[in-house]
Amino acid sequence: MFNYRESIDWNDVPLVSMDALCASVVERCRKGWRLLAFFGVPSPAGTEVLCVLADASSRLLDAVRALPGRAYASMTPHCPQAHLFERELFETWGIRPEGHPWLKPVRFCPAEGEKRTSRPGPAQTDYYRVEGAEVHEVAVGPVHAGVIEPGHFRFQCYGENVMHLEIELGFQHRDVEHLILTSPSHLVLPLMENIAGDTAIGHATACCTVIERLSGVTITDRAHILRRLALELERLANHTRDLGAIGGDTGFLPSSAWNGRITGDFLNITAELCGSRFGRNLLCPGGVKWDVDAALSESLVRRLRSAFRDARGSVDVMLETSSVLARLTGTGKVSFEDARALGLVGMAARACGVDMDARTDWPLCDVSGGSTRRRIRTTGDVLARTLLRSDELNDSAASAESDLMQLGFSSGEEPCRVSMPESLPPHRLAVAQVEGWRGEICHLGITGKNGEWLAYKVVDPSFHNWSGLAMALRGEPISDFPLCNKSFNLSYCGHDL
Repeated sequence: MFNYRESIDWNDVPLVSMDALCASVVERCRKGWRLLAFFGVPSPAGTEVLCVLADASSRLLDAVRALPGRAYASMTPHCPQAHLFERELFETWGIRPEGHPWLKPVRFCPAEGEKRTSRPGPAQTDYYRVEGAEVHEVAVGPVHAGVIEPGHFRFQCYGENVMHLEIELGFQHRDVEHLILTSPSHLVLPLMENIAGDTAIGHATACCTVIERLSGVTITDRAHILRRLALELERLANHTRDLGAIGGDTGFLPSSAWNGRITGDFLNITAELCGSRFGRNLLCPGGVKWDVDAALSESLVRRLRSAFRDARGSVDVMLETSSVLARLTGTGKVSFEDARALGLVGMAARACGVDMDARTDWPLCDVSGGSTRRRIRTTGDVLARTLLRSDELNDSAASAESDLMQLGFSSGEEPCRVSMPESLPPHRLAVAQVEGWRGEICHLGITGKNGEWLAYKVVDPSFHNWSGLAMALRGEPISDFPLCNKSFNLSYCGHDL
């Protein structure tokens, strides 16, 4: 086990049998640990499997590896949160989880030896089917109306009620993790910022944190505050947009129209910081590239208060409308048990009563301030996911204003960037967990003998949470799908990498 803020020597990660690794994962997940990552790493002896587990109560991580050969006994029947990791391992490295109940493509077709094959199109793979009189199938996408990313949704319906929803993704696969290993170092961070465009700050923060932990570099408190500010501005913009979109899907158009404009106000505050509305080129290993002086702080606080006042008023009007509340209440429920078993993260988990938030479970720094209030809802429906966004609007606005004022008061007292070594140390492993606006973003980096990247793993919150959307539709009218989908608002490209 090791401290989550520290890197460890790769050679200190114990090598055990695959049976022992799987047994340990199943047992620890039963005791409340979570599976952060499970993936293949090349080695002279063949493909090794690395497993990283996290325990929020002790703030400890544990890493273990194994040589699985060509097959092993699947963990999924006993630990459902492993199901996507095992499918991904199979299609990437050709290591088969024997007994896996749902061994289907995650992003592309399974590997043949060590060579990947092309990804299947819609209807080119087998789907789960419910047989019986009057049962029918509805297939949607991957091409959708409007400006939206591609994804294929297949509903098994009895009348209007959805008995099963199968979600097929992977159409946005760009092989980001391989590009990280093969790109020049100055292009790695721009790649991270484009994993999911609406989470550029979240992924950039995770990447910089991994690099800094590998290098043993501690950034200044001022840099931490600027990063935290940027993360909360990203959260404000996306929550505002989503709350308006949820209103639009209930037929409540005022908030839908107002929030579109207000989202732009929050994005423009981020643009004032670094020149990009999405926060690109703000972060760098060692800190941030842009600072906030007293004059800019005062200006941004005024703009933040104005945007928040408008957002709060718009959302309150929506949440005080009885027709909206009636439409949201009880729709698209996910149980606490299912959320825990599937390993949901972020708002999707907290709406089901799962108490987890990387901002407080795995804080990036010890600097005072920030959004430290834990928001939990227990009904697991669209209303719970909506109210959590509404609650977090208040918290993020207060956090951002506090950080801006602190930056203004202390302007010029501390640098926002420290120097970094020219290369990474060899044979090290580091992990970063960042609470993006959708949920926990996990990055994991391993260096080789010359400090080059041996492996880099990205786990976007959408990787976990698409399964939650499928569960939310069970027993629901198919007409609830747009509203349920919007209440999760998951990323296709974040999942597909």
